[in-house]
Amino acid sequence: MTDDVKLLMLAGDYVEDYEIMVPYQALLMVGYKVDVICPGKKAGDKVLTAIHDFEGAQTYSEKPGHAFVLNADFDAIDTDEYLGLIIPGGRAPEYLRLNARVLEIVKAFADRPIASICHGAQLLAAAGIIKGREVSAYPACRPDVELAGGTYADIPVTEAVTDGELVTAPAWPAHPAWLAQFLKVLGANVSI
Repeated sequence: MTDDVKLLMLAGDYVEDYEIMVPYQALLMVGYKVDVICPGKKAGDKVLTAIHDFEGAQTYSEKPGHAFVLNADFDAIDTDEYLGLIIPGGRAPEYLRLNARVLEIVKAFADRPIASICHGAQLLAAAGIIKGREVSAYPACRPDVELAGGTYADIPVTEAVTDGELVTAPAWPAHPAWLAQFLKVLGANVSI
């Protein structure tokens, strides 16, 4: 890999900490350049993150995470420069889907590699790109997937599913499977 192979990542305040930090660092590690953007923000600005954990309650718990420093300007993005898109979960997708430019960005990747995890399916659904596709997400997003015409993949929290160039997973415990499948879709040749 060389750093001229670029990926784009969408972020917003209260993105899930592990779902932005781990893929960002892992993809850098194998040689991709990953530009991370957020509406209304520029390179050097920060987004706040939240750590979601599974502690036996009816839903996940939420704790403050790290501040993530963005490295690209939202308003300057040209989607044609990127091989693929990463959509982390958390609470950010819930409100990012209300931004018309965010939806345009997601739609621009409809026929390219996309890795979406957890609540990222809310952006896929809002962009209208999952009709007829198998999609995993956090279980509370099942209605979003199904109302958008997708088939919800009810898989273990440690697994991921690939449908064409779309790789999805329920939550951060799936990182090993999710990132491995995304790298395969990207055409990466990574082995130890």
